[in-house]
Amino acid sequence: MKTSAANAEWLARSTGAVWHPCTQMKQHETLPLLPIARARGVWLYDYEGRRYLDAVSSWWVNLFGHANPRINAALKNQLDNLEHVMLASFTHGPAIELAERLGKLTGLGHAFYASDGASAVEIALKMSFHFWRNSGKPAKQKFVSLRGSYHGETLGALAVTDVAIFRDAYGPLLNNNLIVDFPSDVAQKPISTGISGHAAPNAASSLPFRRGSSFGGEACCPECVVDAGTELEYLFETRATEIAAFIVEPLVQGANGMRMYHPDYLKKARELCTKYEVHFIADEIMTGFGRTGSMFACEQASARPDLMCLSKGITGGYLPLSCVLSTDQIYDAFYADDTARGFLHSHSYTGSALACRAALATLDIFASDNVIENNRAKATRFSKLVLPLATHPRVKNFRHLGMIWAFEVDSNKPDFARQFFTASLQRGVLLRPIGNTVYFMPPYIIEDEEFQHLVTQTLATIDALCRSI
Repeated sequence: MKTSAANAEWLARSTGAVWHPCTQMKQHETLPLLPIARARGVWLYDYEGRRYLDAVSSWWVNLFGHANPRINAALKNQLDNLEHVMLASFTHGPAIELAERLGKLTGLGHAFYASDGASAVEIALKMSFHFWRNSGKPAKQKFVSLRGSYHGETLGALAVTDVAIFRDAYGPLLNNNLIVDFPSDVAQKPISTGISGHAAPNAASSLPFRRGSSFGGEACCPECVVDAGTELEYLFETRATEIAAFIVEPLVQGANGMRMYHPDYLKKARELCTKYEVHFIADEIMTGFGRTGSMFACEQASARPDLMCLSKGITGGYLPLSCVLSTDQIYDAFYADDTARGFLHSHSYTGSALACRAALATLDIFASDNVIENNRAKATRFSKLVLPLATHPRVKNFRHLGMIWAFEVDSNKPDFARQFFTASLQRGVLLRPIGNTVYFMPPYIIEDEEFQHLVTQTLATIDALCRSI
């Protein structure tokens, strides 16, 4: 894609000053950055006025479109009153109201605020560890996660992440935690890295969802739950005295190529955590706020966690915010006269009034627009529009859950993700494959004709790339 003079100026200034996230910067010598001037709805616009359909919700955060008028209005109003005050020794309305509303939605208690998903995971891990120390069980220090899991890139979060490129680079800094098998009838393949910077299966990797699987994941592999659940129970039975918590991405491993699994596994895990006194931590950072077809993915298994991590869509894609919700039992274990028994964690911008107001406006849209039910109706229509992709001879393992569609493209190109990303941009669509996995996670406001445009251009991109295979 030819770079215009206006775009080129911003590109040069960015590469000269900005260290971009999870990126080999040298790649931008041949894969130019795309400077974005403005955005509205599902569309991003560069400095020349060309537009690109944001089919990945800007790294899974934007739920109701760019420049959403209701979120804009809420932020403008908040800006005229209070932008920020530290949450240590002070409090304010937006933080209180948001905590109350999240508590009602989840059945969990106090909200501890932070700025991003990895921070939320760090908080949950520390809370669990500190809870057991306060409860007279200091030996419970290890954490269990699923094979192929991704929970963030700070050190604590990386310690429960099973992504080779990260563990190889930072392994000496990480705690030695425990990993159990993913509940799939397909063996986990080696993990590489795609254009997104997140983890990815290798080109030949297949996934557990069967072709034609339906909304909510009913067609996953339920028999795999038994084997994976048996392994988890054996681990708990033999080592529960040293295990603090089990952390899981409910229903979907996002950064590992949108690997989906049956909700019965969550139900089984919840039962085992209760039986063996292990905390159940739900990493709903990507799956929360309607993405899997229910407000929170754990609802589909009736598996209420002890700790829930939230971020990404919480502010509708506007401002950095995350939080951890806990049970009253966990909160009560820290409530004491002794400062050392309190939870020792803080962030300067904890509970930002602006971020909390954006989150409240996002929840208002969910409440007033019947978003979950409307998404179900949209997903039904969109799944008909996407049938030509599902049946394409180069498409493998097509699967769908809520407002997520994913598939692998049969290609041996080592740089498939980069080529697909560039080719789709040339067709006015932003798609960032994870390895050979192409996925759609558009803002919920996407209309039928926009989704049809996404499908049409994705098909054209696959056909163009596959001619040279």
